[in-house]
Amino acid sequence: MTPDHSKYEPEGGSPDRPVDLLVIGGGINGAGVARDAAGRGLSVILCEKGDLGEGTSSRSGKYIHGGLRYLEYYEFRLVREALNEREVVLEAAPHLSWPLQLVLPHSPEQRPRWLIRLGLFLYDNLGGRKRVPGSSAIDLRKDLAGEQLKARFTKGFSYWDVWIDDARLVALNAVDAFRRGAQVLTRTACVSARRQGNVWRAELKGDGKPTTVYAKAVVNAAGPWVEKVLGEVAGVNSRMSVRLVKGSHLVMPKWWQGDHGYVLQAPDKRLIFVNPYFDDMALIGTTDIPFEGRAEDVEIEASEVDYLLEILRSYFEHEFKSEDVLFNYSGVRPLFDDDANKSASAVTRDYQFELDGSLEPGSDQPPLLSAFGGKLTTYRKLSEQALQMLSPYFPEMGDAWTADTPLPGGDLPDKNFDAWFTGLKRRFAYLPEALVLHLARCYGTDVVRLLDGVNDICDMGEHFGGVFFEKEADWLLREEWAVSSEDFLLRRTKHGLFLTPAEKSGFENWLERRQAVHEPVS
Repeated sequence: MTPDHSKYEPEGGSPDRPVDLLVIGGGINGAGVARDAAGRGLSVILCEKGDLGEGTSSRSGKYIHGGLRYLEYYEFRLVREALNEREVVLEAAPHLSWPLQLVLPHSPEQRPRWLIRLGLFLYDNLGGRKRVPGSSAIDLRKDLAGEQLKARFTKGFSYWDVWIDDARLVALNAVDAFRRGAQVLTRTACVSARRQGNVWRAELKGDGKPTTVYAKAVVNAAGPWVEKVLGEVAGVNSRMSVRLVKGSHLVMPKWWQGDHGYVLQAPDKRLIFVNPYFDDMALIGTTDIPFEGRAEDVEIEASEVDYLLEILRSYFEHEFKSEDVLFNYSGVRPLFDDDANKSASAVTRDYQFELDGSLEPGSDQPPLLSAFGGKLTTYRKLSEQALQMLSPYFPEMGDAWTADTPLPGGDLPDKNFDAWFTGLKRRFAYLPEALVLHLARCYGTDVVRLLDGVNDICDMGEHFGGVFFEKEADWLLREEWAVSSEDFLLRRTKHGLFLTPAEKSGFENWLERRQAVHEPVS
C-alpha cells in the first residue's frame, strides 16, 4: 500500500544525510522533474501542498499539442519542441493519449486561407511527425463535419493533435517517480527553505507536526506560486516573474456526429476548441483572460460562459443555452512574463529557468532552480533541461532517459491500444466491456494488477455507480495518493461526471469508512 506520507517522517532528516533533490510542486512539471531525477539515480522528495495536479495541471484543454497559433507569434522553437513531444507522449502513454482530428471552419473575414495553409504546412513538417496524421483542406458542404455548421461555412481545414487526460498524466509521472525511489508527499506544503551550509534546510507541513528535511538542491516547480516560493518560502529575490492567465472550459452535451473536434476562430483572434468528451459530451474552451488574485480562488465568470456560448452560436445551427452547461472548470496558467504589453493569448507558452546560487560545482551555495512558464505538452523536455542545469552539482547522475521510456501502464505491445484491448476484453470477458475499457484507458497494463483476484463482477466490491467500483477506489487509495472525493472523482478519474448526487454521497460515505480503518504502510 502507498504510504500515508503525512503520518511519517520523510527520509533526509539531518544535514549529514540529505536527499539530493527537494521538488516543490506536484503539478505536471514537478512530477516530471521528480520522475526524471529518480530515474537518474538521485534521491528525491516531491512535496505538494494539495493534491497532485490540483492547481493548474488538471484544468487544461486536455491536449498534447504543438500550438498551431504560436506560429503566428514566430515561436518556431517552441512549436518544434512541442510537436516532437506529441510523438514522445503517444509512445510513452498509448493508453492515455490518441490523435484527435480537428476541423477549422473558414470564412473570408478570418485569417486568410493562404496564411492558414502555410501554418498547417509548417505544423506538419516542423516536428518529427510519425503517428499523427497530416492536414488537408476539406469541403464542408460534403463532409460530415459541416452538417451542424452554419451554411456560410463551406470551406475548412483538417489537422490533428493529441488528446490526453491531463490529471492522469500528472499522476502517472508521480507513480513512476515513486516506483523509482522518490518520496511523494501530497498535502504537504514547504513552509520554509533556507540554506544551511552546503544544503537546504526545509520545513514541510502536512496534517501532522512540521517535519525538517535537508536537500542538496531544490527545484521550485510551484507553477502559479513560483514567486511565492521564491520570496516567502526561500527568501530569495528573483529577476523573473509569471503572468497569470485564466482559462475556463465548459462541458456540454455533444451535438454533432463523428469523433472529430472543431477549432473556432473568435473575432478577437482567440482560438476556441470544441472537442468530443467521452461518448456524448463536448469540452469547450478556453477563454485566456488576465487574472489577478489568488490562484487557488479561480473560478469561471458568467461573462466567460456567455463569451464561449456566443462563439458557438456564431458557428453552429444548434441552439445553445447556459442551462446546457453540465460542468465547468477554470485554471490559472503561470506564463513567463516576457512582455507585459502583450494580450493574454499572445503571452509566450515557452518556459525559462532561474538558477539561484553559484554555477561552480563544489560551491558552498546549494542551488535553487525555479521554472517559470511552460505548458503541459513540453513538461518532459522542461524536466530534462532542469536536470541538465543541475548536472554540475551531481556529477554521478545518470543520463537523460525519459524520451523512450513508457509511463506506468504504457508498455503496450507495439504501442497499439486497439489490438491490446481486444485481447484484454477476452481475458476479462466476465466484466462489462465499458468497465474494462475505462480501466484500460486509465491504467494501461497495470489493469492486470488492479484486477488481480477478480473472477466475476462480484469481486469488484461495492458499486458506486456508472463503472466505478470499490476495487478501483482501493487501487487509487493504495497506489495514487487519492484522499478526497475530488481526488477520486475529478482528477484520478472523471467518474464524477456520471454519478448522481446520491451516488456521490454513497461513495463519500464509503471513503470515510475506508479511511477510518486505513493503516499506512511504511
